[in-house]
Amino acid sequence: MSVLHSRPAPISWRHELAATSKLAWPLVLTQLATIALSTVDVIMIGWLGPEELAAATLATSLIFPLTFFGIGLLAATAAMFSHEIGAIRLRGVRRTLRQGFWVAISLCMPCLVLLWNSESLMLLMGQDPWLAASAADYVRIAMWGLLPLMCFTVLRNLVTAHSRPRSSLIILVLAIGVNAMADYALIFGNFGAPALGLEGAALATLVVQCFMLLAQTLFVVTDRKFRRYNLFGRFWRPDWARYIEIMKIGIPIGLTVLAEAGLFAASAFMVGLFGPDQLAAHAVALQCTSVAFMVPLGVCQAATIRVGLAMGRGRILDALLAGRISTFVGVGFATLTALVFWFATEPIVGFYLRLDDPENATAIAFAVDFIRIAAVFQIVDAGQAVGAGNLRGLKDTTIPAILAFIGYWVLGFPAGAYLAFTYGLQGAGVWMGLAVGLTAACFALIMRFELLMHRTIRRAGATA
Repeated sequence: MSVLHSRPAPISWRHELAATSKLAWPLVLTQLATIALSTVDVIMIGWLGPEELAAATLATSLIFPLTFFGIGLLAATAAMFSHEIGAIRLRGVRRTLRQGFWVAISLCMPCLVLLWNSESLMLLMGQDPWLAASAADYVRIAMWGLLPLMCFTVLRNLVTAHSRPRSSLIILVLAIGVNAMADYALIFGNFGAPALGLEGAALATLVVQCFMLLAQTLFVVTDRKFRRYNLFGRFWRPDWARYIEIMKIGIPIGLTVLAEAGLFAASAFMVGLFGPDQLAAHAVALQCTSVAFMVPLGVCQAATIRVGLAMGRGRILDALLAGRISTFVGVGFATLTALVFWFATEPIVGFYLRLDDPENATAIAFAVDFIRIAAVFQIVDAGQAVGAGNLRGLKDTTIPAILAFIGYWVLGFPAGAYLAFTYGLQGAGVWMGLAVGLTAACFALIMRFELLMHRTIRRAGATA
């Protein structure tokens, strides 16, 4: 019997929609909790003023691409944990965790060197000297949280592979409160703390990332299910084959994430050339789109699991349905957020910049324009995210990384630069370029999934 016909008929779309939604919602909540950390930072730094918000945007535009690349690379440990758990290889789980930490350490070392020289890098890119110096002060504190965050990611992948993501969600929710209190204390000098301004926000970020790692570590060393692994035993013993395996699986995923994160980081540096007001507006619009993107990102993770499960069981038609349903869910939500962005723009901006402050008027006007452009590309941004998740379910990561790079950097970045500088649209042109890149990636990734699935169906039918 062929693989195609291993099931009498594909499952119904209602069943798949229910299964995808059930799997996606805790993942979505986890992603929303993650982005809430940076949202609190943006809101409180925005209270300091547009200049400080602009400097923080430059700083995070250096840190975030490195962070996203590391998280993407370490996503390989989730699949490796799952294989070891399924085969009941306790030592394999411990070795994967150990090498995940090794990869995190080896990744962070060159990143710290790069970030330490952030002021020189920003000046080379033509940024305002005051903004570059203020951003560098932020980076040189916040960068030390990169390693704790990477190690937390490895531990979170471990508990998720055991189908127990709730602990990570609880930790992230607690971290939001810790971050808010630390920001309020260290930025403005409350609770007896010194008023450190922008540097206080960076210190609060470092504190919360260390808290997350400590809390997740305490959970895995005290929980009965994880104690049996002796997870931190023989930590210094190398396992180079496993280390290389993490790199081999994870680098294409990391590069895919980096291609998009790098595009948004480069857009911040381009917008920064047009002054602090436009850069502050960019920060507001970027944070809004980032929050909205967390839902499609959670659906993306669910899509990887649903498509992968169906393919592992040899149910090709079910895998095709799972991919299409996931795309429908992600794009459907993005359509709703696009409508909110378009019709409630000024109230949204008011969360970040005080609408009654005359000094904010210019930044607010730019933010309104940028968010309305972002509303237009919400749909394709969701489509490319879920499209990438569907392909990961097929273990297809290298070609999607290339397609994403072409969409973002060969099409999107040059389009943004042309519209901003040659056509004179400045920051609005940069955001239009983002729309071009995301649209290209969306159609390329969705079409690749459809082509691969139909090719698999034809091959299965030929062997029937």
